[in-house]
Amino acid sequence: MTSGFFYPKTATGESSLIPAPPWHYSGDLLTVEYRTNPDRVRDLLPEPLELAEEDPGAVALIWADWQSCSDSRDELLDPVRSQYKEAFAVVRCRYRGVTYSRCVYIWVDKDFAVARGIHQGYPKKFGSIHMTRPHPYGPAPRLEAGARFGATLAAADRRLAQAVVTLRETSDTNGFVNGHPMAHHRTLPSITGDGLALDELVESGAKSFEAGPAWRGEADLELFEAPTEELARLVVREPIAAYFRQLGVVWDGGKVLEKR
Repeated sequence: MTSGFFYPKTATGESSLIPAPPWHYSGDLLTVEYRTNPDRVRDLLPEPLELAEEDPGAVALIWADWQSCSDSRDELLDPVRSQYKEAFAVVRCRYRGVTYSRCVYIWVDKDFAVARGIHQGYPKKFGSIHMTRPHPYGPAPRLEAGARFGATLAAADRRLAQAVVTLRETSDTNGFVNGHPMAHHRTLPSITGDGLALDELVESGAKSFEAGPAWRGEADLELFEAPTEELARLVVREPIAAYFRQLGVVWDGGKVLEKR
């Protein structure tokens, strides 16, 4: 008999790429919000999802530097199993009159993060992600007015995005685009080539959440074309704001909205 939450299934389950939820996260988030052509957002919304009624072209491009673990917390003492970075693009959508957030592109730098994405419905790919870390000593920026942070994203040897964020003031929020439950699709093509073996629209979000003060400012954001990526289609039409926040969240599953 084999064990393990995810592949590979083994006699003990110790080789499983990811442990069973709940998953705990502590991280720094750098968020850049802007407006793009709403038609480009619509192109990324499969049925039955529709554009959000308000500000349908709003996008959040988010860089995150995470430490994550299971209930055991063992991963925190073996940092290669807990630390990773990601960058992801979030839009908003509507399903049966309810507004959701939806991750439409995401890149991570560890295999266990890819596996968690498969389970959750995030379209994760490998990438190279870097962002400035705050620190109270030396030349690193403090969390204060005037602090500047840089962030870059690359995949398959091509730079996809870069941003420089300047903080101006504290904020009540960390933006609005990524502020709803997530509506994602979990899909798996049939081994016979005939349609999908798994086709679910799911809702998920944080089971619990805690965070430090949010800081708001502005960003210089650039997106770049690449032969196998389409992030640049979400062209920057109008900047909204940029944010920095340190937070902790717990994820422990979701619910099925539709199953086909």
